[in-house]
Amino acid sequence: MTTCAEAECEDPAAVRLHVPWDANREVCTAHARVLVQQEGVVAEPLEGAAEEWS
Repeated sequence: MTTCAEAECEDPAAVRLHVPWDANREVCTAHARVLVQQEGVVAEPLEGAAEEWS
């Protein structure tokens, strides 16, 4: 499993964010919860990471 794409975060990536104005990236659940609140950002859970959504 890869790590979160956000700077200085070493948590495992659990979500792929589709960002219309930037490159798609894989992030941890904590960063996904914050970033998905931006208009147009879509979150897609990564396969095998469902147990991380708690």
